[in-house]
Amino acid sequence: MSSHYRAVDWNPEKRRYDVGLGILVVATLVAFGVVTAWKSPEVTAETLLIRGTALVAFLLLHLLLAIGPLSRLDRRFLPLLYNRRHLGVTLFGIGLVHGVLSLFQFHALGDVNPFVSVLTSYSQDARLLSDGRLVVGHFPFEPFGVAGLAVLFLLAATSHDFWLKLLGPSLWKSLHLGAYLAYLLLFVHVAAGVVQTERSGILPTLLAVGFLLLLGLHATAARKGAGWTPAAGTTVAEGFVDVGEVEAFLEGRGRVVTVGEGRIAVFRHRNRIFATSNVCRHQGGPLGEGRILDGCITCPWHGWNYRPEDGCSPPPFQETVETHATRIVGGRLWVRAEANPLRTESPGSESTKGREE
Repeated sequence: MSSHYRAVDWNPEKRRYDVGLGILVVATLVAFGVVTAWKSPEVTAETLLIRGTALVAFLLLHLLLAIGPLSRLDRRFLPLLYNRRHLGVTLFGIGLVHGVLSLFQFHALGDVNPFVSVLTSYSQDARLLSDGRLVVGHFPFEPFGVAGLAVLFLLAATSHDFWLKLLGPSLWKSLHLGAYLAYLLLFVHVAAGVVQTERSGILPTLLAVGFLLLLGLHATAARKGAGWTPAAGTTVAEGFVDVGEVEAFLEGRGRVVTVGEGRIAVFRHRNRIFATSNVCRHQGGPLGEGRILDGCITCPWHGWNYRPEDGCSPPPFQETVETHATRIVGGRLWVRAEANPLRTESPGSESTKGREE
């Protein structure tokens, strides 16, 4: 691994992102500490840190899952998406601090191994009444937190591009969808803990609002994505499909079209129409939501480039995406569903009327 591993390529944008993230974390912890100390002065410093790190980690998890749909709905959120992995690693670090503090505070001072105690101590709360009923004093919410933290560790440990290249974009992307599993586990962990310790309805309400906001964002982004995709038309000879009026495709901008069961990115570049795979080879970003910059298709997620003529990244990079043949008939664009062989040079289809956005 060491011979292929390369440290993070820091740039001014990454530094600004991390400084902003650090300020957000510290400010939230300080604000929580001040408010808690004011309203509940009896709370110890250890409890304050445990609750504060839990709050920050859970807020960051919501932000992590909200960045994707927000970027689909408004391009101004793309800078957050560009460095989202930094947010994920920070989230795991704060969650780890919370877990270690909780382990020491509640499980490290007894006779049982603290790691065993986390998973088994709830059995001590159960008791059998004289009438035969089994009463359980507490729901075992801590094991859900341990499982959620384990998932976050896996995601943080494989966040580097080394693992992306080793596992391949598809497997890596599938693995990192585990963030939703982590959210489910940690939601149960937090919700069960809140229900059993808080008498006020404020925190349960906030949990429900956070869940509904995430659900609404993802549903809205999915609907907008479907709205960007023109329906495929009639299939003609050689497997070409009508995807809409040529004038609907803007100079220098991408658009996603449906051809068969797949999605294809279509670009107008120098009054020629090109079609490529919609999936970036980096992290599966939607190329059709990007634009042409310096003669190359530029992924909106992380800026990876591909030449529209052959789908190849400019040297020294070697990534390649599939291209599709196009033709223009009667002012309408037709795209062939079957991809060309990789690295096939294509002149594109000439459009006599360019149109600037």
